[in-house]
Amino acid sequence: MQLAPGMKRILVAYATREGHTEAIADHLAERLSTQGHIVTLMNVANLDPFEDGPNRFDCAIFAASVHLGRHEPEMISFVRAHLRELAETPTGFLSVSLAETTVEDPAAPEDKREKAKHDVALAIQHFIEDTGWLPSRTKPIAGALAYTKYGFIVRFALKMIARSAGVSTDTSCDHVYTNWRVLDAFVDDVVATAHGGHYHAPSQPPAARAVS
Repeated sequence: MQLAPGMKRILVAYATREGHTEAIADHLAERLSTQGHIVTLMNVANLDPFEDGPNRFDCAIFAASVHLGRHEPEMISFVRAHLRELAETPTGFLSVSLAETTVEDPAAPEDKREKAKHDVALAIQHFIEDTGWLPSRTKPIAGALAYTKYGFIVRFALKMIARSAGVSTDTSCDHVYTNWRVLDAFVDDVVATAHGGHYHAPSQPPAARAVS
C-alpha cells in the first residue's frame, strides 16, 4: 500500500495502572490521526502490535507509567519480547511519573527538584537495564494523581508521597500535571524523523483499536 506524501503508519502503545497513561495515548492517537497519519492504538498487556512484523509501522510511540521507581511490568515484558522489532523501528518512549511533576515545578525547592530529577533518571535507567532496549528518543512526562481511582491504602500512601513532593493532597478529585504542549512537541519530533511509505500491508490484528 502506497502512502500519501507525509502520511505515516504509527503505533501508539501503552501500559497503565490507573488510566492516565492511557489518556495520554488516546490524546496522541487522536492528534496524530487528525494530522493525517494512520494510527494504531493499543495496550501492550492485551495485544501484540508486532505480530505482523516490524515493517508494519513507520514509527512507534510507547508510554508507561512509573510506580515505586519501576515502569509497568507489562511494558517491560513486551519490550523484552520484541527487541529485534524495536531495533528496526524508530521509537519514542514516554516515561510518565509523578516525580517529573516536581522536576517541572518552578515553585518547588531546588533540593526537591534535584532529587526528583535523580529519581526520574534512575527509573528510566532501570527500564533500559531491565529491558535491554535503548529507545530512539526518551522523554519524561509529568503524570497525574488519580485519587478517585485509588483504593484506600493506595490513596493514603500517595497522599503522603504527594505531600513530600509538594503537589496536591486534596483527595476529593484527580489532579493532572501533564504538559500537553511539551508532550505534543516531543512526539512531533519523533514522527518527523521516521520515513513513511515502506509499509508492506500485512493484515491488522483483529482486536486492535485503530484510529483513522
